[in-house]
Amino acid sequence: MANATGRLAKLNLGRWRTRFAAADASGRWIANVLILPALGVAMFLGAWQGVASHVTTSLGQLPGPAQVYEQVVALVDEHQVERAREVGFYRSQETRIAEELAADPAAQPFRVKYTGKPTFLDQIATSILTVMTGFLLGTLIAIPLGIICGLSTPLYAAINPLVQLFRPVSPLAWLPLVTIVVSAVYVSQDPLFPKSFINSAITVMLCCLWPTLVNTTVGVANVSRDLINVARVLRLGTLAKVRRIVLPSSTPLMFAGLRLSLGVGWMVVIAAEMLAQNPGLGKFVWDEFQNGSSQSLARIMVAVFAIGLIGFMLDRVMLLLQRRVTWDRQAVLR
Repeated sequence: MANATGRLAKLNLGRWRTRFAAADASGRWIANVLILPALGVAMFLGAWQGVASHVTTSLGQLPGPAQVYEQVVALVDEHQVERAREVGFYRSQETRIAEELAADPAAQPFRVKYTGKPTFLDQIATSILTVMTGFLLGTLIAIPLGIICGLSTPLYAAINPLVQLFRPVSPLAWLPLVTIVVSAVYVSQDPLFPKSFINSAITVMLCCLWPTLVNTTVGVANVSRDLINVARVLRLGTLAKVRRIVLPSSTPLMFAGLRLSLGVGWMVVIAAEMLAQNPGLGKFVWDEFQNGSSQSLARIMVAVFAIGLIGFMLDRVMLLLQRRVTWDRQAVLR
């Protein structure tokens, strides 16, 4: 009887320990995910408001959180008004065409595309499209070339000097050269894409492919020799070896390069849009700077926060993609 009572007490104690451990883990998760980030944001907002109240610029007082939030609301309202104008424009155009066809069934009425001013949200979409276009083009070049360089020491020795030469080049140096080349090559009466978009996308590509290229090369070159020997024993062909052994083993470094490349591309696209005058967040910031109104500072700060938030979201998307394709489910990814 005493033994049974002791065992029951130990069992209850074990259950309570498990419950306390679960509660402790849950409390740490809440603190790390909710409480501490909220505290950090609150401290930042308080410090920002305190500094803003003591800084006066040529355009007026430095806007605080409340003034920036007002401009967020104003920019969203402007977008909705512009979309309503677009809907009204196409509706009146369809009415006009219907009246012309009713009067003359053989008529060939023309349609005009709405050419309203792009809103802040429109320019965000343009920037994301531009950076993703340049990033994908760079990835299509960097990953195959990185795999080849990682597998071939002579080819790596031949290409590495060029990589080290072009990798540090600033987008401000690439953009004029890209603009001149695109103007000479991309000649069309009815272009599919505006030249400013092509200029920005190619500049992003030239600046963001290097981290992926370098990391892919290093990842492939450091694949375990035991795995390579297994591929030889199994007599796998080159493509099969790359698909079954090289790519899974080099995925962590490859994705580290992809995340770095996407971050670099997102920074580059802002500067490229400023200079190329491609409608996007970069052009929005430049236009507000040139405008010099009392609202310009707050609107520029809205753009700054939007740039940071979108950059963070793009990195999280890449992290989720890495978790989906990686073979090591126990790896810590941050």
